[in-house]
Amino acid sequence: MSAVQGIDAAPVSEWLHTHVAGATSPFTFAPIPGGHSNLAFAITSATGNRYVLRRPPLRDAVAKEHDLSREYRIISGLGDSAVPVATARGYCADPLVNGAPFYVLDHVEGQVIRDKATAKKLLSEPGRRRASESFIDTMVAIHAVDLAAAGLDDLGPRDDYIARQIRRWYRGWNAQKTRELPAIDQVRDALMSQIPLQGPATLVHSDLRLDNCLVNRRGDITAVLDWEICTVGDPLADLGLLMLFWSGPGEEPTAWSATSTGVRGFLRRDDLVRRYAEETGRDISRLDYYVAFAYWKHACILEGVYARYVSGALGHRDDAELLGLKAQVEGAVGAAADALDQLA
Repeated sequence: MSAVQGIDAAPVSEWLHTHVAGATSPFTFAPIPGGHSNLAFAITSATGNRYVLRRPPLRDAVAKEHDLSREYRIISGLGDSAVPVATARGYCADPLVNGAPFYVLDHVEGQVIRDKATAKKLLSEPGRRRASESFIDTMVAIHAVDLAAAGLDDLGPRDDYIARQIRRWYRGWNAQKTRELPAIDQVRDALMSQIPLQGPATLVHSDLRLDNCLVNRRGDITAVLDWEICTVGDPLADLGLLMLFWSGPGEEPTAWSATSTGVRGFLRRDDLVRRYAEETGRDISRLDYYVAFAYWKHACILEGVYARYVSGALGHRDDAELLGLKAQVEGAVGAAADALDQLA
């Protein structure tokens, strides 16, 4: 077996053989590129069965951000729901096996779409429309999960989701900010004063984007990925966040929207919102509030990234890149203010 950084092949192989039904050694391991948080590795058994192993980063792992047991619990709980997730095969809490906890899932056929070239190669024009529809259907399914049946009814507090989120990210802003930015405080105050009445709490993915899903050639979402920050709360927060990360054909993209969904065939933002409203019956008249919250939260997150680069914690970036990142913070909070203006 060739060495793969992040995998201690001999003890992991023994664990797989013992704990995963049908897993037959020897195994081959290969890193799966593209992740920005927990690491993923492809596993192939001697009989051709394929699995995926997820583990925390090799260094600088923050326990709360890389709680593998919580993520595994969510995926396991969703196994019998309408949400497309990989089948959970096992969780290892013993760090002696591989230096950190890890879990194993079945491999799911599908591809992550991150750019126009992949979208054009993987999907026909009708397939892109199907991917758009399947994505919203998947969001609807997440928000319809029976929390008790999935064993997730104690995943988090249900009430005052937005207020709690604003307090959390504002604390983060004040702990990491590199300069005063009055717009952050002004938008925070406006958000706190206009919080919509929350309906029944649902499962909230918190980072639901097309590039956090696997898509097959027909355009079906075959699995939703990256459940690290999933919680219970206001489902419209997921829809508001989507408006940052999706721009359809002919639409003005945000600074953060994927270019892939601009290819002909994909639905536009209004089409997505309309489908969601029709399928759920939820009132989306205050969606601009959730868009504003998503932009403001993103500004707080970007400032944290900028602060870590400035301190040297994330490696070297040249001055031009740092100025660009700094400008993105200001752009995001400006977009939040603009979205709030739409509510006036």
